[in-house]
Amino acid sequence: MTDAKQKLILASGSPRRLELLHQVGIEPARLMPMDIDETPARLEHPRTLCRRLSLQKAEAAYKAVKGELAWKGAYVLGSDTVVAVGRRIVGKAEYIEDASAALHLLSGRSHWVYTGVCLVTPSGKVRQKVVETKVRFKRLSQHEIDSYIASGQWRGKAGAYGIQGIAGCFVQKLTGSYTNVVGLPLYETVSLLTGEGFEVASAWPEG
Repeated sequence: MTDAKQKLILASGSPRRLELLHQVGIEPARLMPMDIDETPARLEHPRTLCRRLSLQKAEAAYKAVKGELAWKGAYVLGSDTVVAVGRRIVGKAEYIEDASAALHLLSGRSHWVYTGVCLVTPSGKVRQKVVETKVRFKRLSQHEIDSYIASGQWRGKAGAYGIQGIAGCFVQKLTGSYTNVVGLPLYETVSLLTGEGFEVASAWPEG
């Protein structure tokens, strides 16, 4: 989909991020989810956390392929999404109890979704952006919370919900980037790529 000479490594295994890149005609040449410690530092602000983790993921992937001839000239893209109520981080729920607690916390109030995007160019130059979106949930009934948890759509998602699924009907108001809440802010990501010479538009289909 992109120019054959251009290679993008996505330092993530997120199907949502992959779908968003496909939406704008970008086919990563390789998916490299990096195993890094995502534990927040003490008193770390959610914005700082997503910036730090996106950088660590991108740099880890860049170092892993550096020196390999097949990946010479490749760009590396790292990203991390954090959901927070105030400064309180609402992490990825691993268990039903975590998901239930998260949804009760988000119910009837506003929260912030922060995504850090980090691009490492073929020369090793690092470019970063942090995008924030304000989301307000309607007040959720216990039945809605239980039914959503039963759907399983909360698994592996920051804040225990995916806006592109059933939880889209929980959103009363959204201020900012919608794709940021899905997992990758497209405007800022494409701006970073094109600003560093990665040709995106040439892959768009002709009608």
